[in-house]
Parts: sequence; C-alpha cells; structure tokens
Amino acid sequence: MDPPGHPDDSDRWRHDTAHVNGVAIHYVSVEPDPAAVDHPTGDAPLVVLLHGFPEFWYAWRHHLDPLADAGFRVVAPDLRGYNRSSAPEGVDSYRPAELVGDVRGLVEHLGYARAAVVGHDWGGLVAWESAIRDPEMVSQLVVLNAPHPAVYRRALRRSPEQLARSWYVLAVQVPWLPERLLEAGEYRLVASMLADTATPDAFTEADVRRYRAAMARSESLSAPLNYYRAAARDTLGRGLRSLLPGTETRDESVRVPTLVIWGERDRALSTDLLDGLDAWVPELRVERLPAASHWVQADEPERVTELLLDELA
Repeated sequence: MDPPGHPDDSDRWRHDTAHVNGVAIHYVSVEPDPAAVDHPTGDAPLVVLLHGFPEFWYAWRHHLDPLADAGFRVVAPDLRGYNRSSAPEGVDSYRPAELVGDVRGLVEHLGYARAAVVGHDWGGLVAWESAIRDPEMVSQLVVLNAPHPAVYRRALRRSPEQLARSWYVLAVQVPWLPERLLEAGEYRLVASMLADTATPDAFTEADVRRYRAAMARSESLSAPLNYYRAAARDTLGRGLRSLLPGTETRDESVRVPTLVIWGERDRALSTDLLDGLDAWVPELRVERLPAASHWVQADEPERVTELLLDELA
C-alpha cells in the first residue's frame, strides 16, 4: 500500500494504526500546542473526529490544527472499511454496536477513558450511538448533519418527504450492483456526490482526487455500503421486537452536552429532523447554517471551527 502521507498535508499530522475491537483502525493525530495548555500535553483532552460516506479522515483537514492549537489532542480515524482501515467481511461487522466498539477501543488505545466525540454523516450516527450505548465514554457530543436514530425512524414513518429523500438507503440494500456503480468511471460517483452537491469551491479538484483514491484504496467496496445494510437490519429488527409483548424499548436519550450543526441545504436530510430533538437530548444546542449543504465542514470550515472551539472549550 502506498505511504499514508501527502505532500500537501501539515507536517504536524501523524499517521498511525490502532488494533482494536478485532480491526486495524488507521488514524491521523495532532498533538496540542504546548503554549496553549497549562498542563502536560499528555493530559490534554481528547477530541475524536468521525467522518461519513464517501469520506475518510481527510474530511476534517480544516479543523485538525485549529483544535490542536486550542489545546486538544485531536484524532481523526478512517472508520472501519474505509481507506487504510481494515474491512471485515459481512454486513453484521458494521452493526452500530461494532462501530461504537471501535470508538471505545481507539479512545482506550490512546490512553483515555473519555473523549469529546464529533461526527459528520455516518460518523455522526456513530457519534449518536456512542453517546447512547456508551455514555461514560463521551464527555461532549457534536454532530454535523446526521439525525438522531429515533428521530430518523420517526421521520421515515411520518414524512413522505424524508422517505423520498432517503431513497438511496433502500437502493443500497440490493447485492453487488451498488458496488459496481460506486467503482464505475474510476469512482465518478464519489466525485459527483461531493462536488455536485456542495457549495461552489468547497472541494478543490485535488480534494476530489484524494476522496476517489481513498475509496479505491479501501479493502472492500462492500464495507462502506454495509453501514447502510446493517442499519436497515437493525431498524427492522428493532421494529419487529417492539411488537413482542413485554419487550422493553431502548433508552435512546443522550445525557451529555450536545451541539448539532446543520447545513440547511442538505439534499438528503430535511431540517425537520431537528424538530423535537430536545425530547431525547436535554442539553441540546442547535446551530443552523442556511447556506451550507450536507458537506457542512467543507462548505463553511471557518464557521464550523468556530462552533467546535466554542462548544468544546
């Protein structure tokens, strides 16, 4: 495999691999600026940045150094199945419980018990699930354009608009065809998803080339798509279990301070997914970015950095 570094990357970015939860997780880390902290840098609070589909750690390129400059130890992994992380076989390997286990394993690998968890898109869903399933691990939560699982299920039941916007979730349930479409034209779909739906100039041509190369580098094209397949199975199973007498529903409340950043020009996720969110998240703050698309941290990197620093301080 080609070396992980890139000539355009900051010389502060360190590449490493953690063997946790049965998988190898590649990650990029940035150590805090010693001048910004009043304690040993080894005691700096940890921030974990989780990317979405069809991204990789590079989705956080604008935020790594500013967060480290503010005194945080910052880590951006490739989620399992993406880029340089290993891709276990089978849909069940991408169930929410496994993804949360990866986050827990990475946090412990780095010598921490807790971390601020920040996630976008699928990384946001993993962040939500981490706060729900492993609340002792999550000190603070920031989610960018990713719905709370209970709110999303409700929207799919009640909102024809959101159901129509979520057509792709159903489309990827069929075998092998989505994989072929994803790799067609040297991953042309990746370029289209990013450049054609973001605000102008959010992604440079060089950025898009790196995203396409990262998807091509992944061990299995089924792996990123299996996130959607596993989630569909989990949702269906949860619905069926709820019909059984005496079955207790899962507590999906989030009991940590939570910031949700939402680009309102998201073509896949309606702003209605913010309605009633405080019923599950008592300590909730919502920041809407009217001009931003789904790719909010690429569209408005300075504003997102500002919001992250304000929330995590």
